[in-house]
Amino acid sequence: MVPSNSAQDTSMIDTPCVKICTLDVRLGLCLGCGRTIDEITRWATMSVSERTQVMRELPSRHLARDAAKTATATR
Repeated sequence: MVPSNSAQDTSMIDTPCVKICTLDVRLGLCLGCGRTIDEITRWATMSVSERTQVMRELPSRHLARDAAKTATATR
């Protein structure tokens, strides 16, 4: 048995993908899940700590996206 290297541990955290894969180029975030293209691309190879950090950031990203959408709609 090979010991797990925590930096390379790929134990899965459920993906935040909601199958609405559209990039907001102004924010650089997916409109569905709130991740960057880099995060989406690297998700399967990220460490658990990297995925956990992204998951922690998503609520504030969604708020920023919604605020930007509201600001654009009121112009």
